[in-house]
Amino acid sequence: MTLTIYGIKTCDTCRKALKALPEASFRDIRAEPLTEAERAEFLDRFGEALVNRASTTWRGLSAPEREATPDALLSAHPSLMKRPVIRAGDAIYLGWKADVQSALGVG
Repeated sequence: MTLTIYGIKTCDTCRKALKALPEASFRDIRAEPLTEAERAEFLDRFGEALVNRASTTWRGLSAPEREATPDALLSAHPSLMKRPVIRAGDAIYLGWKADVQSALGVG
């Protein structure tokens, strides 16, 4: 099964996921932002939960900027994506909590 972790290289949670899944490839979404199709797929799967409203990036946005659609927010500010997003074959997971670790056979 092919594993891909989408995140940011400086994100501690992404580092933990990568350490637990050494066979996974890592894609830094700051260096290589999600394509329109990838954003659509992830938003289809996770909806508004994909936008990390607890991040420093979110806190730095103005009120009008926060009113944008999730797709527009993630397009303009890739670091707003809740991380990591992990693609494991046909399955896609959000975050690195116990349920995701269990589904991936780690932790």
